[in-house]
Order: sequence, then structure tokens, then C-alpha cells
Amino acid sequence: MITHIVLFKLKDRNPESIARTAAVLRDMEGKIDVLRHLEVGTDVLYSERSYDIALYTKFDSMEDLNAYQVHPVHKLVIEHMTSVREASVSVDYES
Repeated sequence: MITHIVLFKLKDRNPESIARTAAVLRDMEGKIDVLRHLEVGTDVLYSERSYDIALYTKFDSMEDLNAYQVHPVHKLVIEHMTSVREASVSVDYES
């Protein structure tokens, strides 16, 4: 399996904005057939170094991760995230 984790820091860090964006990410569930697991969490510490949202996903293979990257549903999410994020970091690893 491949685990894909992305952390997002938003431009607007108020709770309503974070909740709206987390909902956009959660809305992918059940809409992308290669997406085996989806978890979205929001930060509870609110420290200056914290990121606001964590996206935790799992795929059967690198090919499936690559298919996810270009899936139309994910592309719409990328558009949204590009407009609201200040920064993001990611890691992908075999699990």
C-alpha cells in the first residue's frame, strides 16, 4: 500500500474556514474508486507552527496514487486548495 499525507496551512485560519475546507476534502470519500482510505483531521493545538488540516489517504499502489492525482474530483479539490492554502507539505511512503 501507499500512504499519502498532506498538511495544509490556510490563509484564513478561522474555524469556519477550516471547517469548510475540511468538508471539501472529506467530500472525496466514495467518489474516487482507487482511494482506499480517507481521513481528514483539523488541528487542536492552534500553535503558530501548527498546520490547520491533515489529509491522510491510502492507495493499493503507486499507479493508483497517480490515478488519484489526475482524477476529476481530485482536480476540483486541488483548485479549491490552491485558492485557500498558504502552505502545504506532503509525504508518500510504502505502508
